[in-house]
Amino acid sequence: MTKHAVSDDIKQLNSFLRGELSAMETYTHALKKIDKVEHPQAARVLSDNLASHETRVRELRSEIKRLGGDPADGSGAWGTFAKAVEGGAAVFGDSAAVSALEEGEDHGLKDYRGDLEDLSPAARQFVASKLLPEQTKTHRAASTLKKIM
Repeated sequence: MTKHAVSDDIKQLNSFLRGELSAMETYTHALKKIDKVEHPQAARVLSDNLASHETRVRELRSEIKRLGGDPADGSGAWGTFAKAVEGGAAVFGDSAAVSALEEGEDHGLKDYRGDLEDLSPAARQFVASKLLPEQTKTHRAASTLKKIM
């Protein structure tokens, strides 16, 4: 693999990392706002999804460092989505927040799938084996939660 390919992988993995950091911010905020007494199942799903995103952040940071890169510190433009969920939850309530979370999960799934072929074989294997299955799981959980709320 050429130096350019490694830098391309680092750039793409950092993009995924920013998305995961945004997801963490969004789930953290949603967990603070959701009525856990009225929606205990929702709180469990949100907590489980947050834990999955936290794991992916650790894995991405580790892989970026292993490749010689510097992991992104914040969500950057992705943080805008977290702010939108925050505002929506405050104005429209729990079901609107869950709907927005599901949209974010959908966006993340499309990102992983859409950018997979742009990665080197080793980075593609990392994403396909560690990140994509978890993203599929959290997307499914958010979609199911949206239907029941």
